[in-house]
Amino acid sequence: MGFSDSAEVARYIGGIFETAFDDPEIGPKLVGTGLVVAFDFTEPDAVVVIDMANKSVREGLDGGSAPSATMSMTADLGSAYWQGKVNLPLAMAKKKIKVEGNVASLLKLAPLGKKLYPSYIERLKADGRDDLLV
Repeated sequence: MGFSDSAEVARYIGGIFETAFDDPEIGPKLVGTGLVVAFDFTEPDAVVVIDMANKSVREGLDGGSAPSATMSMTADLGSAYWQGKVNLPLAMAKKKIKVEGNVASLLKLAPLGKKLYPSYIERLKADGRDDLLV
């Protein structure tokens, strides 16, 4: 079925980071990157901006720091990525994920990403969103 609207994309994908900011191991590392990353999703259209330094997640580009990098993809692909089911370099090579801006800054997140997968999968299961599980 997939995500029904932009608010749902923001709640689940943004929620990954809201949970991570509270984690005693991962939170300080995310904040330490100082990154502002935008995830520009289609199907449905949604923009989720993660401001690591300020521990904030917002829907849309307005109201905060400008992103240093933007990753564009379908919302379903984004969900699959956060479940550990997408090879980022391969998806970029196939143009399924487009990256604009400071690509090197995103590489700082790569080692932390794997630690975020379990909490996202657990949240989908807890909310009965088996339709989003890959």
